[in-house]
Amino acid sequence: MKGIEDKRILVTGASSGIGQAIAIRLAAEGAQVGINYFRSREGAEATMNEIQSADSRHSPILLPADLADESAVDSMFDQFLETMGGIDILINNAAWQAECSSHETSRSDFEAILATNLMGAFHCAQRTLSNLRQESRPGVIINISSVHEIIPKPGFIGYSASKGGMQNLTRTLALEYAPHGIRVNGVAPGATITPINRAWIDDPKARAEVESHIPMGRSGTPEEMAGLTAYLCSDEASYITGQTIFIDGGLTLYPEFGTNWSS
Repeated sequence: MKGIEDKRILVTGASSGIGQAIAIRLAAEGAQVGINYFRSREGAEATMNEIQSADSRHSPILLPADLADESAVDSMFDQFLETMGGIDILINNAAWQAECSSHETSRSDFEAILATNLMGAFHCAQRTLSNLRQESRPGVIINISSVHEIIPKPGFIGYSASKGGMQNLTRTLALEYAPHGIRVNGVAPGATITPINRAWIDDPKARAEVESHIPMGRSGTPEEMAGLTAYLCSDEASYITGQTIFIDGGLTLYPEFGTNWSS
């Protein structure tokens, strides 16, 4: 896609799932990619190997960091900027979730999820915006959110709150930095075949139940999420900012209203 080649792009949480697919897709478009990971170096190396085996134009770099740790994020950005000479595009993808009844969720557990999913994304955006403004360059930030920024997810209060916050983080930054040529958009996946959803992916009965609620009748793939992300990074989306695009097979269309049960 036009406008991605040679761009310097940092993808957080790129050792598996959607983040991995995004890193691979952007590298295939000719970008210089930084692969952030936290626990799974093996997964990050798999991402790197996939990129290199495809004869990518540029060699990716590995960037270990816990996004909940402010100093670790700063070190990651320092390494990326020193190696790449700047940043053009940030993909805020890293996130995690934990199931617990809301009344039993401790403050520390709630804060831990927000520390990665929302505060970590904010800090990465800050560092990206600082570099872009210092050099008076346009740029792009893509926040990978979830349908659960608008659909409540009982038992996952930290995750739901973090994704709700991500929606207005996207809109606020988009409005603030639009005059500087910096676009900020969100991608909100629905049910997707990724490790974070292994509990129902690996259980045929549970998967059938999940997919029965999706109007298109199937789960999405990481590659489909990567395709939309690549588009939003490209010059073809140059007039789009402040938007969160739901890529969910129709899940947010209130499927129960597919048949008219009310007057």
